[in-house]
Amino acid sequence: MDERFAQLRLDPQGATPLYQQLARQLEQAIEDGAWQAGEALPSERNLAEALAVSRITARKALDRLAELGLIRRNRGSGTFIAPRLNQSLTRLVSFTEMLTQRGFTPRSHWLERRLATPGVEEGMRLGLGADARVARLRRLRLADEVVMAVEESCLPASVLPDPRAVEASLYAVLEAAGKPVARALQHVTAINASGELAVLAEVPEGQALLKVTRLGYLADGTPAELTVTYCRTDYYDFMVELTR
Repeated sequence: MDERFAQLRLDPQGATPLYQQLARQLEQAIEDGAWQAGEALPSERNLAEALAVSRITARKALDRLAELGLIRRNRGSGTFIAPRLNQSLTRLVSFTEMLTQRGFTPRSHWLERRLATPGVEEGMRLGLGADARVARLRRLRLADEVVMAVEESCLPASVLPDPRAVEASLYAVLEAAGKPVARALQHVTAINASGELAVLAEVPEGQALLKVTRLGYLADGTPAELTVTYCRTDYYDFMVELTR
């Protein structure tokens, strides 16, 4: 038996149903890093045999993990640990950097990279005139080939004159150009996925998403980046440390 399963302790005489005990212990083990993103879990049958429980107990426990977004089931290939991000709200870091630090393989699926005229709200937030030009970026952010978020960025053309120069990390391109984002204001709210967003994020229409709006500034205080990211709540957490 996999030694990780040997660490699980189920009590058939306990007041808590076995499937709930199993789900909670597996959840804790996944959170503690016993299994890594993308790693396969045993089938219901093998899990039941390894722990001497019924297949119904194993199935209901895995159903609970799926509801929590901790695992994903791929028809025909098995059950796998889902990638999950826990992002600090107090540290300015790029999506690519955050994924790499956590051992994921980041990738962008580009939907749009072009120069355009800013919208009214974009112009106001970035302090641009009506005749200004902006770099408009729109892409799917993936971790280990799983869609984590839909991201839309708008930057003054003076900051990013060639939007197609961005292949992976926007912040890396800005730093290389000597125009790094030094600080940012970020607002997080919850929305329900529209039909278009649902298709892009690969979630059911109406499912809750986290909408993260970031306004980034250069070191001299010039607005440089307006990014709106629609994050999947089953894969994405935000964390803030409070002190007293």
